[in-house]
Amino acid sequence: MKKKDAILSVATVLFANKGFADTSGQELARVIGVAEGTIFYHFKSKEGLLLAILEKTRDEIEDQFERFFENRPFDSGLEMAEEVVSFYLYLAGLMEDKFLLLHRHFLYKFSESNPEFRGNLEAIYNCLVDIFEKAIVTGQEDGSINHEIHPRKSALILFTMVDGLVRFKNFNLYDAGALFNELMLTCRRMLQVP
Repeated sequence: MKKKDAILSVATVLFANKGFADTSGQELARVIGVAEGTIFYHFKSKEGLLLAILEKTRDEIEDQFERFFENRPFDSGLEMAEEVVSFYLYLAGLMEDKFLLLHRHFLYKFSESNPEFRGNLEAIYNCLVDIFEKAIVTGQEDGSINHEIHPRKSALILFTMVDGLVRFKNFNLYDAGALFNELMLTCRRMLQVP
């Protein structure tokens, strides 16, 4: 693993689990086994490192969903929406530290005053909501999803419902898997043609 990749990987875990303010450059350097200057050579600042993590997270999420959709036929848009929900839950487990990081409050505090942080967070969430919306539009076109619902607003509601379960799991508040069947039933009821 290249030093830059190692720095990104370790920083993701530490920022997600300890927090940004509670993770020092010195601690990062010690855990990675490099001089502290090496970190700042690659990323200029701790904030620059966090931005790089967000960019890498967005790229990885996009890549995972591209592979998910590759050569995958769906019988209907409703089935596609259900599979997107399932894959999102799977991906949140696969990329647990990155999803935990996305749920940390300090990212949103940074985004209030820093356009780069805001832009990166918006890019990540827009990418995800776009995927949910694509399934809804597909279902409206094939008749499996109610054409009277607003695709973008419904995608936002669906995404926040699913992401809320991921948040519960990430903060050890509730096992999202225990609600999977109820989640899928709720999604179907929300989207199906009456």
